[in-house]
Amino acid sequence: MDDIGSAAGVTGPALYHHFAGKEAMLVAALIPVSESLLHGGRERVGRHSGDAQATLSDLIEFHVEFALANPAVIALHLHELDRLPEEPKRQIRRLQRLYVEEWVGVLSTLRPELDAGEARVLAHSAFGLMNSTPFLGGEVDRQRRAALLREATMHALIGR
Repeated sequence: MDDIGSAAGVTGPALYHHFAGKEAMLVAALIPVSESLLHGGRERVGRHSGDAQATLSDLIEFHVEFALANPAVIALHLHELDRLPEEPKRQIRRLQRLYVEEWVGVLSTLRPELDAGEARVLAHSAFGLMNSTPFLGGEVDRQRRAALLREATMHALIGR
């Protein structure tokens, strides 16, 4: 709570004056993140009409930048999502599924040999790779970490 409060410019306990409790704070944090990812994913898909390779590169760039800028949000999501009440959890999961489907559409175009379920497996595995940022040490500078994550994700998805 202190970290969240500090980021908002207040003390951790002061946050409780603005929210009904920890669950309300988590919902207020996680829903906008999921909405932002979906919006950003759709925006990138719309930028590259007919060029699935460029779209995938842009999606990877977008998600890697998000993951490197927000490792605490990723960790929060990993550890707290299942503790939320059913309705906000369902809303977050729905937004996430829609984001995944943006990736599935692109992967299905690039890899027509895959059915939608297989493309979905690859998309989820790519998110696992890119969302590893909370567990990465600082021994590699940010620019190089970004390049390595982009390269590894592209290789995982299409083999190059």
